[in-house]
Amino acid sequence: MSLFAVENLTIRFAETVVVDKVTFEIHEGETFSLVGESGSGKSMTALAALNLLPHNAIIESKTRYLGNENLAELSEKEWCKIRGRRIAIIFQDPISSLNPIMSIGQQIAEVLTLHFKLSKVELKNRVIELLQQVELPNATQRVKDYPHQLSGGQRQRVMIAIALAGKPDLLIADEPTTALDVTIQAQILELLKNIQAKTGMALWLISHDLALVSSIANRVAVMQNGKIVETGEAKKLFQNPQHPYTKKLVAALPSMQSCENRAIRESPLLLDVKNFHCHYPVRQGILKRIVNYVRAVDGVSFSLQRGKTLALVGESGCGKSTLGKALLHLIPSNGGEVFLNGIALHSLTGESLRKQRAEIQIVFQDPFSSMNPRMLVGEIITEGLQALKPQMTSVERDIRVAMLLKQVELPEDAMYRYPHEFSGGQRQRICIARALAVEPKMIICDEPTSALDVSVQAQIIELLKRLQREKGMSYLFITHDLGVVAEIADDVAVMYKGKIVEIGDVRQVLGAPKHSYTQKLVNAVLKAV
Repeated sequence: MSLFAVENLTIRFAETVVVDKVTFEIHEGETFSLVGESGSGKSMTALAALNLLPHNAIIESKTRYLGNENLAELSEKEWCKIRGRRIAIIFQDPISSLNPIMSIGQQIAEVLTLHFKLSKVELKNRVIELLQQVELPNATQRVKDYPHQLSGGQRQRVMIAIALAGKPDLLIADEPTTALDVTIQAQILELLKNIQAKTGMALWLISHDLALVSSIANRVAVMQNGKIVETGEAKKLFQNPQHPYTKKLVAALPSMQSCENRAIRESPLLLDVKNFHCHYPVRQGILKRIVNYVRAVDGVSFSLQRGKTLALVGESGCGKSTLGKALLHLIPSNGGEVFLNGIALHSLTGESLRKQRAEIQIVFQDPFSSMNPRMLVGEIITEGLQALKPQMTSVERDIRVAMLLKQVELPEDAMYRYPHEFSGGQRQRICIARALAVEPKMIICDEPTSALDVSVQAQIIELLKRLQREKGMSYLFITHDLGVVAEIADDVAVMYKGKIVEIGDVRQVLGAPKHSYTQKLVNAVLKAV
């Protein structure tokens, strides 16, 4: 039986059509997936379902049904009773969707208070129960934490808890597992399946992860340039795609077998990390005395050779990003040694440290939040040149920016535009250009492809590989996607609870994992595929 239906939905901004005569329906209890590249209109279709489109959006067809109810005829007051209760959504970017000045417990309680009559005790218990359902560690203690105190994956779990709070009939999940590692992805998907089985809830999954979609979806619709070009049962569609665009998406999927024929290369040592620590104090009481420490990075040691890629993998919150930032002195460390080209970075301060920053740069996970929205792209890229290469003239800097944009396959006039004018993949290319600006010997890539659809992800991976061949750079590649690891890495270090539990050649680690946690990661990927 049909739970939700859209008929000939068309959305445009001025003369630009972003969703073009889209028709589909979602049945009770099923998982329906909408896949396609960024900018294809997937999220805009979902926003239309919740009547959350921007004010300048023009809907030419307003036929949307929830059961027998025409949603287009509802007032905003009536919509407030439906959003979060009958239809809920998990947004793609949790850091911009969560309120930074409210605790995560307060934000979950907000939904519960709006739709249910609960006592204070019932409200508190339900909030903790929801956090436990989405596997947030130490849920009882962390209910008072704020979004900035959580890792990317943990924030995504909070978003899922908020969406589930109203016990919706239809849950729209817009890239719900983007920031999660494969084992947590499996847990979240299992959780959603269990809730579906118990409540009959329908799931509308928007994703660029085709392996994920194939493992959970009943039906799939493929969207390109605002139109649905192919629809069908998930298994049949992925095994035998008919439309050229669907074939392109399936072909772009990273494969765990990509590393099998890769030759082992030996080269000089670039980075050497020994017994590295990064601890966070846990404070309690009115005076906020330190009662314990969170050992985010606990005695980590590894090395990276010139022109090679070391992938750092592990679950969200295991310390991967903390390690990357601490190596750059962006956050303080608590001991250990870091040598870059034989120079002891751990002992440098002030001007001597600043000079070494040109040798090692970083590409952050979220390109949009890592760029100043009020600066032009050209200004963003030249900022590092002005700080680390002050001898360059403005003309030389402009020439350098134009060359960098060409290297990352963006037009030269991109330097005169703002970050919001670009797609997610294009913004990530800008961040790569910024990292390349000062000609580093090494780049730390912190989940640079996690928010990208498979075709754009393949382009970014190929871009990084080409730049490595041309410039001989080294990458510390932080990721949760083992398919991407197989495509780009020479070596792999597996991180678990602040420690590296296994490290070695990519073929050995992925092909014959020794540690139980590594085996769990690999098995989770193989199961999804």
